[in-house]
Amino acid sequence: MRQPNRRIAVAAFGALALCAGSALAAPAALPDDMTLGDPKAKVKLVEYASLSCSHCATFNNQVFPAFKKKYIDTGKVHYTLREILTPPAQVAAAGFITARCAGKDKYFTVVDAVFRGHDEMVKTGDARAVLVGAAKAGGMSEAQFEACLSDESALEALNARVARNAKQGEISGTPTFVFNGKKVKEGEMTAAELDAAVAAASKR
Repeated sequence: MRQPNRRIAVAAFGALALCAGSALAAPAALPDDMTLGDPKAKVKLVEYASLSCSHCATFNNQVFPAFKKKYIDTGKVHYTLREILTPPAQVAAAGFITARCAGKDKYFTVVDAVFRGHDEMVKTGDARAVLVGAAKAGGMSEAQFEACLSDESALEALNARVARNAKQGEISGTPTFVFNGKKVKEGEMTAAELDAAVAAASKR
């Protein structure tokens, strides 16, 4: 696979020192969290995902749009995406760093574009083309994309977030879904499973 940037590609990603366990107390909202929806919503959903994870891409592309329309856009669920790196970690890292560079208002636009380009990346082996396209969807030029990936502080910040997320969330796979502090599932969730999880969380 054509890598997005040499400095990203040679970086060390030892952040996924995963922990075993099935229950956790979700950490409070963090200053660097990327979220959608009403923070006052009764139901809080935290998804731990990687931009190089095929199951995460399938969930984003096939299930999440309807869930967002039904629950997030209506103020019933507050959604947080917490970043995890899975192989090829350099691709996931480049995607997340680009999304952060695009800014809070465009973060999810870039994330969505990377996920929607997942099959193309796998088919062509050209991750860079998809990532540049995602950056442009977020309002960035190719030069800004390159500058973004050359920022060592951005990579260091991402690695710190990923290490924290993996440890605090006790993540052993992606995607992982946590509703109101309860780990509901590791792996893709169907629309029916999401409906049931929201209903259960609404009662707690």
